[in-house]
Amino acid sequence: MRNDLPLTVVGNLVDDPELRFTSAGVAVARFTVASTPRTFDRETSTWRDGEATFLDCSCWRQLAENVAGSLSKGSRVVVAGRLRTDRWETPEGEKRSRMVLDADDVGASMTFATVTITRTARTAPPRETAPDDPWATATPHRPTEPDSAHADIPAGEPPF
Repeated sequence: MRNDLPLTVVGNLVDDPELRFTSAGVAVARFTVASTPRTFDRETSTWRDGEATFLDCSCWRQLAENVAGSLSKGSRVVVAGRLRTDRWETPEGEKRSRMVLDADDVGASMTFATVTITRTARTAPPRETAPDDPWATATPHRPTEPDSAHADIPAGEPPF
């Protein structure tokens, strides 16, 4: 059992996300988010930036490809995931560590921007089916007419 700490961070990308693929062909994206606290100075009636915190993030598979294809340096993002510590030893024997946020979800912040959503097609992995499997060829139920609450959504599409 892992003792990861759930965390959500809001900040700006320091650089473009770096997309790579494992030897098995699995996508992984790495990026760094700078989160800077702001406080209001009542004496001068101005906002002051605090010291920035830089957090290394990583995400996998379709999320990694979407992040790399959608975000760039300077993008304001909201990243939710699990904080973990990477530990390693240098060739000289020095012990090192760093905090990494394994992202479960990444979104563009809409505080200072607008976003246009483009859905990506999901592909299910092929599966083996038994010849007598009654569910193997069943078609999903699709309503013939949308209900009035979701009249603008095509039949069979989720309302979100």
